[in-house]
Amino acid sequence: MGSDPLWTGYRHRVVDADGWLTFWRLDPREQPFELHDWLGRPERPGHRLWSRAATPAGVRAGWRTTASSVTLEIRAALDIYSEIAPVDFLVNGELHRRHPVEVGEQTLTVDLPAGPVELEIWLPQGGAIEVREVVFHGEAQALPPSGPRWITYGSSITQCTGAYGPSETWPALVARRHGWDLVALGFAGECHLDPIAARTIRDTPARLISLCLGTNIYGGETFGGRTLPGQVEAFISTVRDGHPHTPIVVITPLPAPSLEGKPNALGLTLDDIRACVELGARTLRDPDLTLIDGRTILSTEEAQALYADDLHPNPDGYRLIADRLAPLLTLPL
Repeated sequence: MGSDPLWTGYRHRVVDADGWLTFWRLDPREQPFELHDWLGRPERPGHRLWSRAATPAGVRAGWRTTASSVTLEIRAALDIYSEIAPVDFLVNGELHRRHPVEVGEQTLTVDLPAGPVELEIWLPQGGAIEVREVVFHGEAQALPPSGPRWITYGSSITQCTGAYGPSETWPALVARRHGWDLVALGFAGECHLDPIAARTIRDTPARLISLCLGTNIYGGETFGGRTLPGQVEAFISTVRDGHPHTPIVVITPLPAPSLEGKPNALGLTLDDIRACVELGARTLRDPDLTLIDGRTILSTEEAQALYADDLHPNPDGYRLIADRLAPLLTLPL
């Protein structure tokens, strides 16, 4: 039998004429498009933001079911910037099946243990992904999202395409540990303080907001020392317009051992970026804003051991980030 999923973790969704559903983590209706990306999706010149926004990182749905199995129709295309991630099927909060996803249309069928059980399906955090029908071979009731909503914004280190699976990105691990309703706004290569991201956070109800800022700005040479503090201040001010008293946590770049001390084309090192982000955040004199120095989350030695390349953690690195951030990201009493 079918059971309409109550998907969560996205901003806007689009259904095509054949019933294929795309989850947008930013609302494409807010952008006047003139160009299209490599999949025919709307895109801005010089941007990968919108193709990133159509990847369903953190998007998931839950059911209570006695079904013997569940089937998911999914369609995937290879993102030229990242591999296609798997689909995670969780039963009673534990990973039951991590199902690989191939290019093209496919049907994923997973056997379930004797019920009743609570099932969650976490969609891939990497690749161009669309889904269609979810069918249970037995009874199932969709469960609405539960727990306080947490929004986290950042770069590829927040999107976590290199995690073991979508339920083991560091935001997913933290949210699952605390029982929070996650909205994961990690955009690989595209965390550049875009106004659309600030407006999305502003307009989405939340009990906690975290912002991981600076890594893409260093690599993309987006802002110089004169402009970056003001851009950080403006971004947070926009978020504050919709969240007057919501706790905001700003996290500066994690260590990148092979890049530390190397100025980018604008003359800024990662330490300079950290200082600019901190200055922009502190300028607001916001009593509900907390700063975390990313170098306190992982040591240089841990980064050297747990990075897959010069910048990105490997799957175990993302797990350790979750372990370190989970006790620091808390809701007020």
